Amino acid sequence: MINRREPLEVRYGPWAVVTGASDGIGKSFAAALARQGFHLILVARRAQLLDALAANLTQAHGRRCDVLVADLSTAEGVATVLERTARHDVGLLVCAAGFGTSGRFLDGDIGEELDMLQVNCGASTALSWGFGRRFASRGRGGLILLSSIVAFQGVPRTAHYAATKSYVQTLAEGLRAEWAERGIDVLAVAPGPVGTGFARRAGLTMGRAESPDVVAAESLSALGRRVTVRPGLLAKVLGYGLAMTPRWGRIRIMAMVMRGMTKHHAA
Repeated sequence: MINRREPLEVRYGPWAVVTGASDGIGKSFAAALARQGFHLILVARRAQLLDALAANLTQAHGRRCDVLVADLSTAEGVATVLERTARHDVGLLVCAAGFGTSGRFLDGDIGEELDMLQVNCGASTALSWGFGRRFASRGRGGLILLSSIVAFQGVPRTAHYAATKSYVQTLAEGLRAEWAERGIDVLAVAPGPVGTGFARRAGLTMGRAESPDVVAAESLSALGRRVTVRPGLLAKVLGYGLAMTPRWGRIRIMAMVMRGMTKHHAA
């Protein structure tokens, strides 16, 4: 029986894997987990950023931090993560790698959309299956999947990104119920706008945004206690406010929001 009053490193430990660790939410998760006593395997595409982060976390917290360079938009990248982590006693996986697109779907690049589908959905699914089997054999483990506030309805002008996050949200909800008897905790993290490089890559103009450190801290506090967490005040206000609105109404509201966040596309 899992004691949820124990520190996370004792509950799941001793190693955690964080994808998308070079920047943004993934980087904040890595720092928070190092503070809590985990050794880390940091996964992303940019070796230089991972090396710098690993050195900083090792110096600050005395934890071992291994760097694993992998492109999760490819099957080879996912296989590399599964193979290179097999020798470690990994108890926690944070799937923070992901990106988004914005604008009208037909104006986008299908290659980029398919890469996003693979990173956001394909890689998360493959890693959840691979690590889930390991956790089941250990009798304990934790899985954190990055959902979004856009996961709960269709969202014009970011239709495909919202669809990928709806997939992740549904996957997390099902796995949490399915894996509970195996001692595996699963959490969906559904933030609102977050101050990272995500908006720049997605082509969005954001006003107020939450700190990625807040997202990581609230998520780790909710792991094992909830199925979904909406970290930060903005996500809670937007999420619970939209939840009271019929689905068709949520789509219209999100369409207006996205029209404002992508109005620079026309220019």
